Amino acid sequence: MVWYSVTSWDGRDPVKEFVGLDNYVQIFTRPELFEVFFVSLYYVGGSFVQMALALYFATVLSFKTRFRNFFKGVIFFPYLLNGVAIGLVFLYFFRPGGTLDAVLALAGVQEPPQWLGDPSMVNYSLAATSVWRFMGLNFVLFLGAIQSIPSELYEAADIDGANSWDKFRYIILPGIRQILGLSFILAISGALSVFEIPYIMTGGANGSETFVIQTVNTAFKFSKVGLASAMAVVLLVIVLVFTWLQRKLFADDKVDLV
Repeated sequence: MVWYSVTSWDGRDPVKEFVGLDNYVQIFTRPELFEVFFVSLYYVGGSFVQMALALYFATVLSFKTRFRNFFKGVIFFPYLLNGVAIGLVFLYFFRPGGTLDAVLALAGVQEPPQWLGDPSMVNYSLAATSVWRFMGLNFVLFLGAIQSIPSELYEAADIDGANSWDKFRYIILPGIRQILGLSFILAISGALSVFEIPYIMTGGANGSETFVIQTVNTAFKFSKVGLASAMAVVLLVIVLVFTWLQRKLFADDKVDLV
């Protein structure tokens, strides 16, 4: 990949012309190649909503709750589904006159927005789809971490008169700090490299094109494999930098990424 990134290879010609850092210069000097990273901000925001919801449900379902096994399955089930299938399901869910519009019509909303056709709404719709799909992964990670906390800590907190918020703040959060760090890494890297959902549902239209979709189009639609390889290397470096920064923030914790 690194070798391809310093060539002008088109993916077909056996001759790969060396161009040095020209592809990288193009990435950082042509706004249309780099500005699509701003689309990732919608998924970054969605990932934090996803983590907050997953942490809330994991905390509630870690204790005795009616039908908690049923709710665990409901929350985790979307993560087991194929991404293409989810994209197709939500494509019908968001289409004009589809499921969402029908539900809103029952609530009295007669002119709902174009969820996938309006550039001001499309990325919110796609990010919400990603939240629904991946919340189950964070839920399972948080649930396992919370259930590994010794019950004696909760008993001691009850004796000291701690309420539910005190238990969450002083027992649960410190106890799952490592898993929070790992989830943060997965959330940022996933937001920067999102591909499946927007590619299936919109193909990158209406301002929903992500950096990965643009990279794929550059390689296979415009036959600029060298430039696309440079874009892939840039994405890798950015993810590694964010991972390094996160590890510095959680320097006291040793997160086992294996």
